Amino acid sequence: MVAHAVVTQRQLRALQTQLKQRCDTLGRELHATGSGSMGVGQRVVECERRLHELRSTLDEMRQNDPLRVSYDEASRLVELGADIDDLMNTCGISRPEAELVSALNKKRAA
Repeated sequence: MVAHAVVTQRQLRALQTQLKQRCDTLGRELHATGSGSMGVGQRVVECERRLHELRSTLDEMRQNDPLRVSYDEASRLVELGADIDDLMNTCGISRPEAELVSALNKKRAA
């Protein structure tokens, strides 16, 4: 009986040692995963910040584009029934540009 208790106690200690080692390993892996997640999170935040800056810059460029006003006016005129020559004369755009604006507005209306 005593021999059985000694053997059982040794097995129990061995299992406790294995369990402690496994817990230590899992703790290190969890720490590494957490650190990696933090790094990814910081990169995502930085990408979102850059995206916001780029959107702001793009919006500003769109607002300050002098040609955009001509295209917006040309689009409005096409909706009112203007032909390509009218667009060229009124908006100061070339024939291919006027044809493109006209075609795009007709396709959008369809």
